[in-house]
Amino acid sequence: MTTAYDFSAIDIDGQSRSLADYRGKPLLIVNVASKCGFTPQYTGLEKLWRDHRDQGLMVLGFPCDQFGHQEPGDEAEIRNFCSLNYDVSFPMFAKIDVNGDAAHPLWKWLKQEKSGLLGISAIKWNFSKFLVGRDGKVIKRYAPTDTPESLADDIEAALAG
Repeated sequence: MTTAYDFSAIDIDGQSRSLADYRGKPLLIVNVASKCGFTPQYTGLEKLWRDHRDQGLMVLGFPCDQFGHQEPGDEAEIRNFCSLNYDVSFPMFAKIDVNGDAAHPLWKWLKQEKSGLLGISAIKWNFSKFLVGRDGKVIKRYAPTDTPESLADDIEAALAG
């Protein structure tokens, strides 16, 4: 049985990070970009993180440049942008692909676990979100248009479960 905790990824500082470090905590996993119409969602993601991290929530940002070249920078530029513009303090990872042959294994698994609208598994755009429960299983997939604020009830349920 595979769970989100079985994967690892390179963090934004270039260090390998096992998601097992977050075992037992709900995860909100998001593909992010600095030059996207949805980029202001960083504010809501950071608020969710600050409001719920003491209860165990982990917000994990995965920069992706597969949609309209909206994440052109390197990891240092991404980190600086997020810090200066949105005061992001939740864990961020190195830039990845979420679709195609080079898609990160975590994202291949997430898409397999919960398909999107009309059963399509491909990620359609930046700021797609997956909520993972304390057991490491995907609870729900959210579209880029679903704001972080709209996830609050689901996150509270995941924290309670």
